[in-house]
Amino acid sequence: MNLNLGDFVRFVDENIEGYITRIIDKDTIGVTDSNDFEIPVQASKVTLVHGEIPDENTVVSNRQAAVVPVAEFIKEGVYLGLVTDQHSTAVAHFNLLNETSFQVLATLTTEKGGNYKGEFAAVIPAHSAKKIFSANLGDIQLWPKFNIEVLFSTTANVEPPAPLIYRENIKGKDLSVAKVEIALLKQKGWLIRLDEPAPVIDAQKLKESFFKAR
Repeated sequence: MNLNLGDFVRFVDENIEGYITRIIDKDTIGVTDSNDFEIPVQASKVTLVHGEIPDENTVVSNRQAAVVPVAEFIKEGVYLGLVTDQHSTAVAHFNLLNETSFQVLATLTTEKGGNYKGEFAAVIPAHSAKKIFSANLGDIQLWPKFNIEVLFSTTANVEPPAPLIYRENIKGKDLSVAKVEIALLKQKGWLIRLDEPAPVIDAQKLKESFFKAR
């Protein structure tokens, strides 16, 4: 049985229910009950209560993307958005947000102690988001390094940007700022910008600085 952080489960041998808040190892999980007490248990000793439930924070679209006029085409805005689980604040969900008008192909590979694991690979339509990873919020110092790669595509007459590569460890300081409203997820959380905004060049100031240098 494939169990994930945030799943609602019931103990097979006891009258206990709760949400999975920790993956301890391949055989053991941590389940937090209604009293906020985390109980280690063998994965084989629990069963999913509701089965697989679509995540409300995940925006998925299989519709054919409409052609966006070039004048309205948004070329920037790729973020990593972190939000806590709606049932357990101990669980953090990582979402890749595509606020651009491009369709993107994104992959996530995690690395920890020299070991690599492919976690996610999918197409994310324009102006949508998908959950790519989950982790225990209290174990931030144990989170793996994120290797995210993004390719951009569109049927419009617009030049796509160069592939985006993000290779970072997320640290406590990244979450020390105040949460912001994340419209695509309809929830407050933390945002990390993955693409750099294009620099705004002031031609007049550039001209003045040139003459000052002379």
